[in-house]
Amino acid sequence: MWGKIRAYAAHGDPSVEAANWIALTVAWNQPFYPLYIYGIVGDRLGPVFLTFLSTPVFAAIPLVARRAPFLSRILLPAAGMANTAITAKAFGVASGVEMFLLPCALIAAALFRPAERLAGLSLVAAALLLYLGLHDRYGPPLGAYDAAELAAMARINALSAAALTVFVGLLLSGLMRATERPAARQESPRSRKRP
Repeated sequence: MWGKIRAYAAHGDPSVEAANWIALTVAWNQPFYPLYIYGIVGDRLGPVFLTFLSTPVFAAIPLVARRAPFLSRILLPAAGMANTAITAKAFGVASGVEMFLLPCALIAAALFRPAERLAGLSLVAAALLLYLGLHDRYGPPLGAYDAAELAAMARINALSAAALTVFVGLLLSGLMRATERPAARQESPRSRKRP
């Protein structure tokens, strides 16, 4: 099973493969989110199932990457931002779900090469505009939760967003190491010619 997952996420471009792993990690974790919410609000978790709308998108990103690697890297933060907006409407901004815009912006800033910087910066701007444009403008949330429940949701969302940000950072540090290895080989003492 693990071998099939690794093969599905694999890609010749390390930045695309990193995006694939992020997408699969999010897709894998989404089914656990209702359990967290159930622990807070009991059986009043109907709106949480809207978060599953993005699960097939995240799960399909490695498939998209095989035909359109650039598009797959755009799709990853875009799907994350859309999921954040849907969840903010479901639970309200007091649930702290907008914190997930931070890892979305990090992904957008980091997964594009210098020649693709416009796409990455556009997605970072989209995350910022989504926050500025929709914060406190979602209207009433789909579920009714008291202040203590919303505070508990905000704690879980903060922890989840932080964990995702750290995971993205670890993947990107691995990506940097992978790109530094060829340069290090070229600069190794053996490869230098003596004067």
